[in-house]
Amino acid sequence: MNSSSVHACIGLGGNLGDVAVAIESAFAAFDALPGTRLLLRSRLYRTPAWGIITQPDFINAAAMLSTSLSADALLAELLWIERAAGRDRDEPSERWGPRALDLDLLLYGDAVIARPGLCVPHPHLHERAFVLVPLVEIVPDTLVPGHGRVDALLAAVDTHGIEALG
Repeated sequence: MNSSSVHACIGLGGNLGDVAVAIESAFAAFDALPGTRLLLRSRLYRTPAWGIITQPDFINAAAMLSTSLSADALLAELLWIERAAGRDRDEPSERWGPRALDLDLLLYGDAVIARPGLCVPHPHLHERAFVLVPLVEIVPDTLVPGHGRVDALLAAVDTHGIEALG
């Protein structure tokens, strides 16, 4: 990686099909992106459904990448990886409903970006245990701009029902 590389954190999750395989494939795909290297990855976690709770539990994970891609280019690549795993964001679906693979750009260095289609840090990162539990495993002292350290954010949310797999 060159000196213009940024550390980006990605949230991964899903609850349709073989999600563990989809997440493992996404980890491999991150390492294959131009100018990008997978630095850290969390274990997989089983997490209760959030939002619409009458659906199967999710499997979630987190990754930290080093990338020279812009935030927009990285997001476009994440959406491509989702599509390759069978997710179609163009299909009408319920917000927070079931999905084969969901990839969220959680953090892009210390950037704060707020525009249609791209919000970094992810606007709900600080309040979602299913994101914070795997994230604290790999980057506990990372600052979420405007909210504080990842480990402190995790201490403020309910983690009931979340369990590490393996």
